[in-house]
Amino acid sequence: MKKKLSILIAALLVCVLVVTMLSGTIFGAARRPSSFKLGILLPYTGTFAAVAKTQQQGILLAVDQKNAEGGLNMPWGKVKIEYEDMDDEANINTGVRRFRYLRDQGAHAVVGQTWAAVALAINELTIRDPFPYFPVNVAPLDSYRKGKMGEATYAAGYTPWTVGYMAGAAAINDLGKKRIFYLGRSDSWGWDIKAGLERAVAQYGGEIIGATEVAQGTSDFTTVLEQVRAAKPDVFISAQFGGDAISLLKQCYDMGLNKEMTIFNSFLTNVVAEGLPLEARENIYGMHFFYYDLTGFEDQETVKLASEYSKAFQDKWGTPPDAYATIAYIAVQELFAAVERAGSFEPAAIKKAIDDNPEFMTVKGPARWREDHEPVYEYAGFLVRGKGPKEAKHKFDYFEVVSVQGGEKVFPPLSELGF
Repeated sequence: MKKKLSILIAALLVCVLVVTMLSGTIFGAARRPSSFKLGILLPYTGTFAAVAKTQQQGILLAVDQKNAEGGLNMPWGKVKIEYEDMDDEANINTGVRRFRYLRDQGAHAVVGQTWAAVALAINELTIRDPFPYFPVNVAPLDSYRKGKMGEATYAAGYTPWTVGYMAGAAAINDLGKKRIFYLGRSDSWGWDIKAGLERAVAQYGGEIIGATEVAQGTSDFTTVLEQVRAAKPDVFISAQFGGDAISLLKQCYDMGLNKEMTIFNSFLTNVVAEGLPLEARENIYGMHFFYYDLTGFEDQETVKLASEYSKAFQDKWGTPPDAYATIAYIAVQELFAAVERAGSFEPAAIKKAIDDNPEFMTVKGPARWREDHEPVYEYAGFLVRGKGPKEAKHKFDYFEVVSVQGGEKVFPPLSELGF
């Protein structure tokens, strides 16, 4: 009897040992994943599809470059990056549903969004349930107010307020244009740009002599442009973006406004430049998040980084990187850097890694994360001038960089955001 009991106890001990070893293996594997799963969520269909495509290109270049190094450098070894790419269709319900799907299917982080409304809805989920989320759009000012940003949500772009401030500062200080007519958009994008513009005008001594707004998707600007002409401003600053900007700038040229005043689109992209006839692009001004050709720019380290990035991008995709491609590229690079510093995929650890080391270098120069999870770029926006048929040397020769705006002064004060 004693012998049988001894055998039974021994068997039980063996079972306990095996279970313990298996549990350690299972939970150890969970703590030390063999791959990092990145969710990509962008509007590949709908209004913002062209911009989303450039964002995707920036993300995939960053993934490819990190995987070429062997993957993420984690305490348990090199970890390759895998990704799942989905379409949010520029629809809030679709975006939220697919974000949840990516998270529930084991994504360790999600990057994406072009339309701010989808990004705001997803961010709300991360407030209640912290998750590494790096939106790659230009988010409304209100989303940066204290308590409005998820614990591990970090936005690599900035707000339209900064776009407006930079446009006003550049128009007044760099171009000497003080009498401003502003055409906004009847949403947070247009209202925030106007608020930033007003701050710059008050600070630098300009004057907004006229202002109006139109809805996104407006295609006929004739009535507005007649109003602008009658006001006789020094500079016409507009908030229109993407296809709307192309329509507006074409009509400015067709109506001859380019000969009567300076035309200034607040946030230019290469996509807009490509959509304009060379004659209509000539001497158009605007702020650009990143322009691939920084020839003559005084910061040689930034010039080198921008050139290397632009060459890698063009080698892979056949076109220079655009503004939103670069926002996405920077976002993914900083996500990966934070994960490596944290030595963990956990949201709290990633947040701590960023908060403890807020300064970072980008392909557009130095930056640092602020308390509102917004990056302050030393070179936040480049003032560019469009090249016409006599200047453009090749099909990608869109702009000349005139000057730069950046630093804390072009960002909304933290005190006004509740910090």
